[in-house]
Amino acid sequence: MTGVVPQGTAIVVLGPGGAGLGYRLRDLLPGAELFGPSARPGDWDAAYDRVMPLLGDLFMAGRPIVGVSAAGILVRAVAPLLDDKRAEPPVVALAEDGSAAVPVLGGHQGGNTLARIIAAGLRDLGCVAAITTAGDLRLGFALDEPPAGWRIANPDGVKPIAAALLAGEPVALIEQGASADWLRTGTVSWAVPASSPHPNPPPQAGEGRVGASDRNTAHAVLVTDRCISPNADTLVFHPQVLALGIGCKRFCPAEEIAALARDSLAAAGLASGAIAAVVSIELKSDEPGIHALAEALGVPTRFFPTARLLEETERLTVRSQAAFRATGCWGVAEGAALAAAGPDGILIVPRRQSRGATCALAQAPAPLDAASFGRPRGRLAIVGIGPGDPAWRTPEASALLAAADDVVGYRLYLDLLGRAIAGKRRHASAIGQESERARLALDLAAAGGAVALVSSGDAGIYGLAALVFELLDREGQRDWSAVEVTVAPGVSAMQSAAARLGAPLGHDFCVISLSDLLTPWPRIHARIEAAAAGDFVVALYNPRSSRRPGHLAEAAGLLLAHRRPDTPVAIARNLGRAGETCRVLRLD
Repeated sequence: MTGVVPQGTAIVVLGPGGAGLGYRLRDLLPGAELFGPSARPGDWDAAYDRVMPLLGDLFMAGRPIVGVSAAGILVRAVAPLLDDKRAEPPVVALAEDGSAAVPVLGGHQGGNTLARIIAAGLRDLGCVAAITTAGDLRLGFALDEPPAGWRIANPDGVKPIAAALLAGEPVALIEQGASADWLRTGTVSWAVPASSPHPNPPPQAGEGRVGASDRNTAHAVLVTDRCISPNADTLVFHPQVLALGIGCKRFCPAEEIAALARDSLAAAGLASGAIAAVVSIELKSDEPGIHALAEALGVPTRFFPTARLLEETERLTVRSQAAFRATGCWGVAEGAALAAAGPDGILIVPRRQSRGATCALAQAPAPLDAASFGRPRGRLAIVGIGPGDPAWRTPEASALLAAADDVVGYRLYLDLLGRAIAGKRRHASAIGQESERARLALDLAAAGGAVALVSSGDAGIYGLAALVFELLDREGQRDWSAVEVTVAPGVSAMQSAAARLGAPLGHDFCVISLSDLLTPWPRIHARIEAAAAGDFVVALYNPRSSRRPGHLAEAAGLLLAHRRPDTPVAIARNLGRAGETCRVLRLD
């Protein structure tokens, strides 16, 4: 089975007959989230009122969708949103009796794989994967859905080559330096060039070309890690067999690192699409230029401890005293590239140097799995989950929770997430331990983890996002600074209360917290007076606690000096949760 299993799948149940199948699919698909109609209570992760807007939102958020419904409903929901089939998520329709899983869209973007997984899991119901893409049916593989570790150099070349194969025309499979075993699992009898298995020697420098004149067939599939300009009759696959090692001075400009890498590839005639990862020493895990290069190449970064790079000393072409003084190993770029390529890898581009950076490339005998070596860059998603009702949680927040391995948060908020974080490592703590939660989340991410730090409402409005950025700025821990931080907005408490009331925030308003833990009360007092004098609609957070029982009454008194006694005041509690209340009182 080629292709990548889609992550963060949204399972949408439309009718009462699909609930049982929805529950089974949720257990079958790791990280999946189950959506069901709010009009029919069920064990949903999230409930919806109208299914068409929900499907559109999920599709635009890039979530793979499995609809337990008729295929036509899914088509009508996403048809107006279709734009680029290479970037759109897969959509699969599952019959309510479980008899068929139909990839409606994105068959070669994970839809066919998803349908086959569902069919295998529902085999007792006689479920079949209704695959309709011709390549899968007749060839046994999809040219435009290579497995992990492979890239297509010229996607426009897929169509003519697939057409030739389906028409029974001879197509040569030319493998230069790596074997594409996945292309041999189907029913195709590949034509072998008469001259040799490698009729087109890879260029040693610059850019090579390959065309029909180089072989005895009109069409070819070429497997190479070299930079090739193919003719229209050649489809080029790059096996990701290269590890790009980078060393650099502190805060070396990203442009310099990118230029060095680009020049090194060009000098050797190597394709950037054959790079599996950008690798370096752990001391460089916070270098922006290294991460920028990896992002530009569309590959992950991986970092090795000094001790691991020391093991590669015998295979280095250059032993640098300067590198040893700075890092404790004799060569960062070559050592990291060789460590990633493994014991059977070879150094294909020895150390090259610019003013502030070094670069080297190592080649492995087979595509590299970046998850199998080094330490990844840690990821911290600060997620606002809204008031707690899953229907008020954004698709982005759900996707980030699904992608996390560790979830950190106040115990109540983690409980509210329920199945959305099932199977993940939970790190729950009590209220008042916000600083400890933020530090723990940063530590877990700095160790290379994928972490979600959960905040209610919007994490950037009296939430944990500000605390995380304050810690990063104030404490300057180098391992923390290497973490990739994402903030996912959520529905805030004031938005929830406003929605229950109508539209009180439809014009200018301000937000003031009555907590004096971080802000002195005289300053809060002045802000309330200014808001009252400015005739703002005012949202008050943290209105009362056992330690400061009088602040709300004092705030009301300040507002009364500028407002009519019958000015409406809403007091909202537990919005979107059990025990919700919303009372409207006079200001006096």
